[in-house]
Amino acid sequence: MSRVLDVVAPPRLGTPFRWLLASSWTSNVGDGIAIAAGPLLVASQTDEPFLVALAALAVWAPPLLFGLYAGVLTDRIDRRRIVMTVDLVRVAVLTVLVTFVVTGAVSVVVVLVALFALGTAEMFADNASAALLPMVVARDDLAIANSRLQVGFITVNQLVGPPLGALLFAAGSAWPFAAQALLVLVGAVLVSRVAAPTLPREVDSVSKVSHDIAEGFRWVWHHAAVRTLVLTIFTFNITFGAAWSVLVLYATERLDLGAVGFGLVTTVGAAGGLLGTLSYGWITRHVSLGDLMRIGLVIETLTHLGLALTTEPLVALPIFFVFGAHAFVWGTTSITVRQRAVPTELQGRVGSVYLVGVFGGLVAGSGIGGLLAQHHGVTAPFWFAFVGSAVFVVLIWRQLSHIAHADGADAPLAV
Repeated sequence: MSRVLDVVAPPRLGTPFRWLLASSWTSNVGDGIAIAAGPLLVASQTDEPFLVALAALAVWAPPLLFGLYAGVLTDRIDRRRIVMTVDLVRVAVLTVLVTFVVTGAVSVVVVLVALFALGTAEMFADNASAALLPMVVARDDLAIANSRLQVGFITVNQLVGPPLGALLFAAGSAWPFAAQALLVLVGAVLVSRVAAPTLPREVDSVSKVSHDIAEGFRWVWHHAAVRTLVLTIFTFNITFGAAWSVLVLYATERLDLGAVGFGLVTTVGAAGGLLGTLSYGWITRHVSLGDLMRIGLVIETLTHLGLALTTEPLVALPIFFVFGAHAFVWGTTSITVRQRAVPTELQGRVGSVYLVGVFGGLVAGSGIGGLLAQHHGVTAPFWFAFVGSAVFVVLIWRQLSHIAHADGADAPLAV
């Protein structure tokens, strides 16, 4: 057993990382359950495409609204305590939601409010957790640490969680959210065991939040690689958000997969991500980061085209598989570039600027996707995503070269 543990979390990464990894994997099982159960609960309350898209908006809006403040908070106080506190808040919200479902008092409004509250709490936890990692792992080991976190994310959040969530939902709509509450609670206990150093600077308690936020923006603007990452993720998440905001309707109606089949869509994408995990070290040794990003964006553009054209699950599922591999490679590379470049005392704020780019695009895209699906059918968002992505690829193509010149990021990212 100890040999398996040493392979999953090499001893050089330290005991604090192992506790952080255990917390992340445990919480991600619960979050994976919600990936399928959340949209299914909304769809059980309404069949209006715009309201279904609002469910995605409820999850994606909090980082846009509160992300910058989360970054300031992360750089001011104990990051471990932030994760613990907001995880307990998530448990409380899930308990209330389960009560509504069990008593039959649930409605689409209740579900949307709960999803918004859960998304807000998770955003604070994710920002603090990402900033905590560079405090417990050496800079040269960030790539392997991030890859281990991503392996857990793929296997338990994407592979195990969604089909489990769909099965639990089929057994009873309250069960998946009760299970998520228990797993998030265990994750909070595990992260409490992480021993991390204090922040490297004393924070002026009277300094203005606006000053701290502006400092994070200035740093991003003057660092070409991180600036390019933020601009790229913002533009491409507009198109991605438009298509994926109605994914539950696409899977259940156009592909005729049903509730359990919707969980299968996420699982297949996660299987592709697992392939990306196994291939990541080889890929980064043979392909420059700039070219890696360019290839990924072309894959994403063609994904939208393929899904817009097909009605066959046997065609769509391989597309989701390839997209999953791309998403893993892109996500691991971008977070490693960012963590290696950003000073520890700025990790929270720079991470929050990135989150604003991520979710700003998703929020704009989900609104567009909901309106397009409402008036032109469930495939309209995918056509929009294809055309928009193609335009964005042309506009941002040259800028991606900045990523290859990130400080230390052009070296092989060992995993």
